[in-house]
Amino acid sequence: MNLHEYQGKEILNSFGVKIQRGIVADNHKKAVEAAKLLATETGTDWWVIKAQIHAGGRGKGGGVKLAKSLSEVESISKDIIGMMLKTPQTSAEGKKVNQVLIAEDVYYPGPSEPEEYYMSVLLNRATGKNMIMYSTEGGMDIETVAEETPHLIFTEEVDPGTGLLGFQARKIAFNLGLSGKAFKEMVRFVFALYKAYVQSDSSLFEINPVLKTSDDMVLAVDAKVTLDDNALFRHKDYQDLRDLREENPIEVEANAVGLNYVDLDGNVGCMVNGAGLAMSTMDLIKQSGGEPANFLDVGGTADAERVETGFRIILKDPKVKAILVNIFGGIVRCDRVAQGIVDAYKNMGDSIKVPIIVRLQGTNAVEAKQLMDNSGLDVISVVEFKEAANKVQEVLS
Repeated sequence: MNLHEYQGKEILNSFGVKIQRGIVADNHKKAVEAAKLLATETGTDWWVIKAQIHAGGRGKGGGVKLAKSLSEVESISKDIIGMMLKTPQTSAEGKKVNQVLIAEDVYYPGPSEPEEYYMSVLLNRATGKNMIMYSTEGGMDIETVAEETPHLIFTEEVDPGTGLLGFQARKIAFNLGLSGKAFKEMVRFVFALYKAYVQSDSSLFEINPVLKTSDDMVLAVDAKVTLDDNALFRHKDYQDLRDLREENPIEVEANAVGLNYVDLDGNVGCMVNGAGLAMSTMDLIKQSGGEPANFLDVGGTADAERVETGFRIILKDPKVKAILVNIFGGIVRCDRVAQGIVDAYKNMGDSIKVPIIVRLQGTNAVEAKQLMDNSGLDVISVVEFKEAANKVQEVLS
């Protein structure tokens, strides 16, 4: 589950990570009130207006701007709220901005120059250890840094059994070129950040930039946080942070009825039981000259109601030109699935306007094929994987 910047910062702050303070607002009048309150509490007289969407690169799209007066806070907020913000991480049409974060200015003058760093915490699946990735090149796309100057990216792997050790946090601060007060502040920051990552059951914490201020404080100026959905039962308060407006509406609908659905950009919808078989089916579609339009795992109970719901969700995508149903009858009998497909097809009537290819293998597969062949429906029934591939190619050509 992805979070907005302001939500991620709230979690960080709850674990002792120092943050750039801010207040979220959903209209320009509230933005001005937020700016006034920040000025009273922090003394700031400049404010950063940040669009809150689930995507990076907001500044490049005009979603992050500096306001030097309350009148600028009002005008900039009015421009940003409601806009369709396009970034390298959004679709071509962009994402609608429903709220902005009014943040304090932390780039104030002082005895030293502010410096920006990059830092993230995530799981290295190859080693089974948590990994802190960091760089002196903060404020830039980490992908660009990795491509052009890979020697400036450092990693520190942390054994989950022992946790982050003191020498590791000090090594990070040293590699970032820090000393004195800033060195000690960075060590504290790293410990608090790692604690936040582990205890919030997150799959990613990305801070870009981490800022060393002109008076050697270390702050999280941004926060990209992804929580592990499978651990949300341990964090009831985090469940309320979900912003469904930022998620694909078809995926939200599928999730509400218990279907594992991921929307893709292709032209062949697929309905499968089991994640492994679903991945193989997507490969099959690709090899047949098509592109998978979705990942849909209906699970082990592919009854008529569930199949019908799957069809309706797949057909919400106007790009779908064909549907491939690939079910292995292990837990569920193939003839029951076939009957479910027949019932669903009849219930949906004329709403199904694309070819449907059905492959059922496993328990009672022969009976299932006979049922499909005798149904009188415009359904292509096959037995082998290769047959299914050929039919996909045929209906798309």
